[in-house]
Amino acid sequence: MAKGYSVQRTINASPQRIWGLLTEADGYATWNPAVVSVRGQIAAGQTIELISVVNPKRTFLLTVSDVEPPRQMRWSDGMPLGLFRGVRTLALRSLDDGQTEFSMHEDYSGPLAALITKAIPDLTDSFAQFADGLKTASEAKQG
Repeated sequence: MAKGYSVQRTINASPQRIWGLLTEADGYATWNPAVVSVRGQIAAGQTIELISVVNPKRTFLLTVSDVEPPRQMRWSDGMPLGLFRGVRTLALRSLDDGQTEFSMHEDYSGPLAALITKAIPDLTDSFAQFADGLKTASEAKQG
């Protein structure tokens, strides 16, 4: 089982435009087919509630941290005492041609990681849907 997942896309939009989509919780379900809903304020120190298509019966409570607009932020969740931790990093990098490189990576760690990751479904398609939806929505808002 993978200890994490990654995805990367080149998007024909500014980091600010993409950042706007990434930080608007109410809009996620309109552009991200991997998400049922996101509730809360996507800002440093806040907790958001995410329900994914992969597991629609579970609400993930994620802490937003390391926010550096419009460059990167992290969402994390875990068990007490560091027994298991999942951290998703969303990053944007300006390219010389006016495009932006979007990357998203999720890492799992802790003493129980090997056991718990066996129960996590394969998120490869979910990550691709997230990135493709973000790319489409970011580029569509150009006009």
